[in-house]
Amino acid sequence: MSRIDLDLAHSYKPNPKEDGDYALLPLKMSFEDGGAYALLGPSGCGKTTMLNIMSGLLVPSHGSVKFDGQDMTRATPQQRNIAQVFQFPVIYDTMTVAENLAFPLKNRKVPAHQIQARVGQIAEMLEMSHQLDMRAAGLSADQKQKISLGRGLVRPDVSAVLFDEPLTVIDPHLKWQLRRKLKQIHHELKLTLIYVTHDQVEALTFADQVVVMTRGKVVQMGTPEALFEQPAHTFVGHFIGSPGMNFLPANVTDGALSVGGLGLSADRELPAGDLKLGIRPEYLRLVPVGAIGALPATVRQVQDIGTYLLVTCDVAGQTLKARLAPDTTPPAVGDRVGLQVLGEHTCYYKNEELMA
Repeated sequence: MSRIDLDLAHSYKPNPKEDGDYALLPLKMSFEDGGAYALLGPSGCGKTTMLNIMSGLLVPSHGSVKFDGQDMTRATPQQRNIAQVFQFPVIYDTMTVAENLAFPLKNRKVPAHQIQARVGQIAEMLEMSHQLDMRAAGLSADQKQKISLGRGLVRPDVSAVLFDEPLTVIDPHLKWQLRRKLKQIHHELKLTLIYVTHDQVEALTFADQVVVMTRGKVVQMGTPEALFEQPAHTFVGHFIGSPGMNFLPANVTDGALSVGGLGLSADRELPAGDLKLGIRPEYLRLVPVGAIGALPATVRQVQDIGTYLLVTCDVAGQTLKARLAPDTTPPAVGDRVGLQVLGEHTCYYKNEELMA
């Protein structure tokens, strides 16, 4: 297992001149030995490009890749000792489950008794012990992908295991089981795992540290709690959460904060000019109209999601959503209510970035 340090940028164009020419804008970051990481963002944001640079399938156009301080920028995947699991299963249909799992170890001439023990351990973790003698050709797509995951995990000396959206072919009701298994395997084997996904649930339930990306840029790296409570960029607030963070345009003049011309009492000093207030639907409170510090709003929609109520309101020309407990007495559509937008969970943004 290795610590991976990236200090690079990448463009598929020969002479990049502007930000739009880069698949990965300049970044400098580290993945610690034994950590569980997720690269999260929409399609085309640069996740797979970063993963392929780490694995050695792609050489960055600028900068370096280091493993434990050693420059591996132009080293092959074999030299880096990387295992990579792809979006679709990569296995040998003519082999049995056991032979597929053993193949990476046999290639490295690991003694037979060690291979047997390791294959047994991984098969047990993946709950495939009863299928070891079955040919892969007769298995379902999700079972084949479990073999592919196992092939990535079977080498105990691997520098890192890289996953490129490995649960795409898995039935939705099985995905949570495999995520749980990967988390369990990480805790038991202490491997460095880096997982690419566009699904925030996958990222937040799997990883200890999540790297949020958009348009070739890393906008925040942090724990799931940090991404939820303190999004470093408005994009993170929008992207993380269901629904995402509410944002309200605001203005500070002579130290006074106002939203839509209505004054609010902030609990901190704020710089003059335009900014945004960010508040999660979970922390948006509905209060009676006229309550001190509340913004007047009109209820536009009330949805019973089962585990919570989602109330959509119009306030100061903006649409805000509030998540309420399922046993809350909901307001009616058209009701006038007050919204408490300031509190300990409110975030302040200047030029789309979180203010310290």
